[in-house]
Amino acid sequence: MTTTLPAPATTALGLGSTGLAFGCDYNPEQWDPQVWVEDVRLMREAGVNLVAINVFGWSHVEPHQGEYDFSALDRVIELLHGAGIGVDLGTGTASTPPWLTTAHPEVLPVVADGTTRWPGGRQAFCPSSPVYREHALALVRATAERYGDHPAVKLWHVSNELGCHNAYCFCDVSADAFRDWLRNRYGTVEALNAAWGTAFWSQRYSDWDQVLPPRATLSFTNPGQTLDFDRFSSDELLGHHRAEVAVLRELSDKPVTTNFMVAAHITALDYWTWADDMDVIANDHYLDHRLARPQAELAFAADTTRGLAKGGPWLLMEHSTGAVNWQPRNVAKDPGQMLRDTVSHIARGADGVCFFQWRQSVQGSEKFHSAMLPHAGTDSQTWRDVVALGAVVERLGELRGSRVVADVAVVFSWEVQWAADLEAHPTTELRYLEQVHAFHAALTDLGLTVDVVAPGAPLDGYGVVVVPELYLVRDEHAAVIAEHVERGGQVVVTFFSGVVDGDDRVRTGGYPGAFRDLLGVRVDEFRPLAAGQTLGLSDGSRAHTWSEPVTLHGATAVTTYTEGPLAGSPAVTRNAVGAGGAWYVSTVLEDDARSALLRQVLDAAGVRPDPVAEPGLEVVRRRDDQHEWVFLLNHSDHQVAHTVTGHELVVDRPVDGATVVAPGGTQIIRTDRKHA
Repeated sequence: MTTTLPAPATTALGLGSTGLAFGCDYNPEQWDPQVWVEDVRLMREAGVNLVAINVFGWSHVEPHQGEYDFSALDRVIELLHGAGIGVDLGTGTASTPPWLTTAHPEVLPVVADGTTRWPGGRQAFCPSSPVYREHALALVRATAERYGDHPAVKLWHVSNELGCHNAYCFCDVSADAFRDWLRNRYGTVEALNAAWGTAFWSQRYSDWDQVLPPRATLSFTNPGQTLDFDRFSSDELLGHHRAEVAVLRELSDKPVTTNFMVAAHITALDYWTWADDMDVIANDHYLDHRLARPQAELAFAADTTRGLAKGGPWLLMEHSTGAVNWQPRNVAKDPGQMLRDTVSHIARGADGVCFFQWRQSVQGSEKFHSAMLPHAGTDSQTWRDVVALGAVVERLGELRGSRVVADVAVVFSWEVQWAADLEAHPTTELRYLEQVHAFHAALTDLGLTVDVVAPGAPLDGYGVVVVPELYLVRDEHAAVIAEHVERGGQVVVTFFSGVVDGDDRVRTGGYPGAFRDLLGVRVDEFRPLAAGQTLGLSDGSRAHTWSEPVTLHGATAVTTYTEGPLAGSPAVTRNAVGAGGAWYVSTVLEDDARSALLRQVLDAAGVRPDPVAEPGLEVVRRRDDQHEWVFLLNHSDHQVAHTVTGHELVVDRPVDGATVVAPGGTQIIRTDRKHA
């Protein structure tokens, strides 16, 4: 059984190219004009066909309030257009110019302790500020009036990485906006009191004016207040995005996007609620070497971005040729890794790949962030690799509009992450995203391609659905999961799931709350483990971080605890429901035990891993009506043999019979579906 999500209205990005987009962020304002001509010549040499400009152009385009100077931007756009390179035109609103914050310091953001954050970085504005929005929209209007119908413009780029630094503002303007948001959500103060549980600690409100953002307190803050502020803050930035889009729609018919940040360290925005506003789903992604498995997180981010695109094509707006500049240790990429990372995004649905940035800066905070054209210039391995990659991406144009094939799904939610990681929970050692990543990585390691879906999303066609730590769940979303099991699906639910409703109100009667009947188990209390403590399980593995005294109410034990106060009680269970099975995992399994459990679940569902996959070899497939493309990415330090027959696109040659993928190597093999 395989599934591909329903195709969106368009089956390609529609950026004016017959192939895949290959491009970069370009900041010509950092360079003398004589450099621009050389840059455009080199872009053509590298195969660049889409360039993002004016992302940080506000202080150049509007050097004084109301005085616009588009002359430099005019010239850059004409140079790119003359070279046949499409423009992803930024609205320029991502960073406030000094004249604005000097004249109107009230636009500056305020953090939870009440102190102001000052200019000197970027995104120095409060998302709720009407003064900021007035000036930002004036800039958008002036820019769209000038370039709205310019043939070079293929895509509008609203702001940049909205909420990367300023997602939360606690100023009085934000407090007013928060109260308005709450009025729209709850209608009355009484309903707000009920949702937030303000009977606790004498927090009951009698008037809207008493309600504040969750500013710094002497103790734990109200969790309902904090969760709603997370929701509000995401919505407030979405509201700003919509305001810019409304101006662009009035003056231009070009598609509009903004660059998401689906990444482990960015948690402030609920992109499931943003996705329908995008003409093109775009994402920025950088390997995070603070994580144990950066490549596994890349796969998760790409699969999630494809989920936001409803299975359709999406654009990788930014990634890096080498090291970034903002991690404690900024690790350079190994030989072949830039190609492999780029192709991993394409394998998982990207119909365009772009880099930050074109020419490496020589001043400013990002001067040590890698670029397509490095400080060393064209006589460098980075440049040679970029030119070679451009040639590969050009050959991959035939993939445009094809779809990724997946058999399994993982349920993931930013809203659940906000709620599950709140303070005053049973342990600070349990982090939601770590659990989601662990199950996604285990599935991909087993040779599966995974769709990442929101709670409540349709689950038709998936043999296996994994639901890690879905702490907060609405009744209707729990029902979708239960119905999937009834129809024959296999579902894995883990500990600390189903515990609260949408108001962070505990579901009484025993854990796992909303999933108790489906799973056929009951838990009376949580038993988090001490740091470093482990427990033995009956299959010989060990577990850590979390445990629960599970009692069976229809389910059967798959494994049991073998030591400690829970010795003999179930650790992993399965409940037969309708034509399917509901599995429960009450502890954090070691990697091998997690993989072994998933093999059992896959066998029960009749889902088979990709026959080509093996440890260290990532295998993903894209299809259209005629062809299948098999992506083979070797993350290991040894060569891997395979027998996929077809035409290999990285080196542009036929392959037949036994073939090897070199250590760190990448192959993309086109096969005829009649013989696939």
